[in-house]
Amino acid sequence: MEQLTDLKAILHSKRANIYYLEKCRVMQKDGRVLYLTEAKDQNYYWNIPIANTTVILLGTGTSITQAAMRMLASAGVLVGFCGGGGSPLFSGSEIEWLTPQSEYRPTEYVQAWLKFWFDDDKRLTVAKAFQDARVTYLKNIWAKDRDLKAEGFFIDDVEINHALNGYAAQIQGAGKTGDLLQKEALLTKQLYRYAAKATKLGDFVRERENTDLANGFLNHGNYLAYGLAATTLWVLGIPHGFAVMHGKTRRGALVFDVADLIKDAIVLPWAFISAKEKASEQEFRQQILQKFTEHKALDFMFEQVKQQAMRDDWS
Repeated sequence: MEQLTDLKAILHSKRANIYYLEKCRVMQKDGRVLYLTEAKDQNYYWNIPIANTTVILLGTGTSITQAAMRMLASAGVLVGFCGGGGSPLFSGSEIEWLTPQSEYRPTEYVQAWLKFWFDDDKRLTVAKAFQDARVTYLKNIWAKDRDLKAEGFFIDDVEINHALNGYAAQIQGAGKTGDLLQKEALLTKQLYRYAAKATKLGDFVRERENTDLANGFLNHGNYLAYGLAATTLWVLGIPHGFAVMHGKTRRGALVFDVADLIKDAIVLPWAFISAKEKASEQEFRQQILQKFTEHKALDFMFEQVKQQAMRDDWS
């Protein structure tokens, strides 16, 4: 069996793989984690390179052995149970990530996080910093991604420029988290409208329960982003309940805060583009994962969370 030190060779922020599996059995065999698919005449085994994997989503018709779970835990791979197509995410009857257990998670970042978290003003300051970073990341990605430009997404369009600059100007004026959430919701609606127009899906309405392709792809892509965010927080040792924006009453709210850093820049436009092209779920997922890697989304999440945890400008 591989040694624990070998499995930790690739930093989480540099890992490339997210797996969504369905209709298969995940198991440990000869010191490796495999998934088994059954065909009519024979079975097929496929290797999962766990040292280079951040998240595994187990969809419909899946099972996992205790031995496989033990190896995934030792490699620091987050495991989530979900419905078909990667959403909704659940374990048992509630939204949950199965986080690998270790008494050696770092304490540096959670201690720094808690130093400011109980202060409402400081928590709002961090929420604003996250929103500034979110806007900056979107501008950078849309400015340099040639594929997005080919699909009609231009950061210098008057409409999108006005929306982003207007939101950036409003961030610092927000007096409480509720104000920030309202302004953020308005920005998201403006981005949906722009994306729908660029892809000629003009009658789009954002409803998480709708079965149209655009809404389905948004749900799917968002859950992939949640996987990266949950991995970031777990590796840094910060519990998911210590949110700065989405509310102290939601146990996993910090996952949503961190995922928001990259969702608008990557998930949102490609959900609409894939819907226009009538892509399959697998094609959409491959596109999103490729863009996460291309634009170093996981690196960016780590950078922002660490930066806010360790900021030294508190009065």
